[in-house]
Amino acid sequence: MPNDFNQQIIDEFRANKGRLTGYFAKARLLLLTTTGARTGSPHTTPVGYLPDGAGRVLVIASAGGADRQPDWYRNLLAHPQVGVDSGVFRYEARAFVLDGEERERAWAQAVEADAGWAAYQRKTERLIPVVALQEIGRPGPPDINASSPGEAIRLVHDVFRRELALIREEMTNGSGGTLGAQLRVNCLTFCQGLHHHHAGEDTVMFPLLADRHPGTAPVFRRLREEHERIAALVEDLRRAVTDETADPATARAEAERLTLELEAHLTYEEEELIPLLDAGD
Repeated sequence: MPNDFNQQIIDEFRANKGRLTGYFAKARLLLLTTTGARTGSPHTTPVGYLPDGAGRVLVIASAGGADRQPDWYRNLLAHPQVGVDSGVFRYEARAFVLDGEERERAWAQAVEADAGWAAYQRKTERLIPVVALQEIGRPGPPDINASSPGEAIRLVHDVFRRELALIREEMTNGSGGTLGAQLRVNCLTFCQGLHHHHAGEDTVMFPLLADRHPGTAPVFRRLREEHERIAALVEDLRRAVTDETADPATARAEAERLTLELEAHLTYEEEELIPLLDAGD
């Protein structure tokens, strides 16, 4: 895409913490910063991604089906360490080009989820690369693009809201009334992320806030109980999407049940915790 078009996307992405309007409103996009292969200068490009679990995402060097590899791909071949900005989370990652069966599996899932990838491949004789971005672990909490602890928790909650909304839409619009392999990965990645988020709240955030605000014990008791109910619903969704013989309507119903419970929980948590988080000591 032309650089001025890319810059418009980058500007809107950064201004709205990853939320876009128009054609890309329902797309999974991130900002990928690579180091120029020749110049050594940083270059940021918006790219679509696919969840892959285990702390990594997949990006596809389609270049719209052009015969020339995109610049960002040539850059990461020379300098595999890259920067990733999801709009809310920012982290360093190492890029790995997939090959063999792993590449074919990932490509098949991508095409099943969006036939546009196959259309790009038909336009060019080059084999379009699939790249895994593996987060490089670092000590301390995640780097969240927020100006306060209260804003941080709201932004993280919005990530879960948006991802679950995308999954529900994908379930509704899936071809042939089936749950594709990539959709299953999307669901399982979401379930894993929500589990880790709630576990972190239960073991770190809630005890810290409860010590600072002793009168809030009933709030944290309720939130922990809601975590247990949500964990049960997450497990129901996980079972539904991993059972390949199950009726896809079952998975859609489980996603709806989880959405209702989770939205009520997130709203209550924000009402109760954001004032505490932003009040300080």
